[in-house]
Amino acid sequence: MGTRGGAKGRQRRREPARRGGLAARLRVRRWRLIAPVLVLLVAGFLYAQPLTRYRDTRSDLAARRAEVADLRAENAQLELRLERSTSLVALSREARRVGLVRPGEQLFIVKGIAAWRRSDATVSGDGGP
Repeated sequence: MGTRGGAKGRQRRREPARRGGLAARLRVRRWRLIAPVLVLLVAGFLYAQPLTRYRDTRSDLAARRAEVADLRAENAQLELRLERSTSLVALSREARRVGLVRPGEQLFIVKGIAAWRRSDATVSGDGGP
């Protein structure tokens, strides 16, 4: 009997059994597909609030810059008005127009001048003096 091992030699060696078989391979493959998607979703969720704040802050900054530009333009106009009113008479006239009085003067507020002018015009137009 020249064969080695006899009937035992004819048996094939079995490959080591894989754990879980086909079902386990499908689960692993599924996780390999799902994991990057989950990572992207979590990253998107974590970046959503900071990105929203950034967008809101950027729009607020644009509004503030526009407001500053308006204030600078108004300041330039006021500077120009100040330069034009170099004389004491012009300065005094502008102060009275705004409602300021000199120290020691008394301010009188007269109401109804327009109505008085209308009534005076009708009286004068009717053959008055």
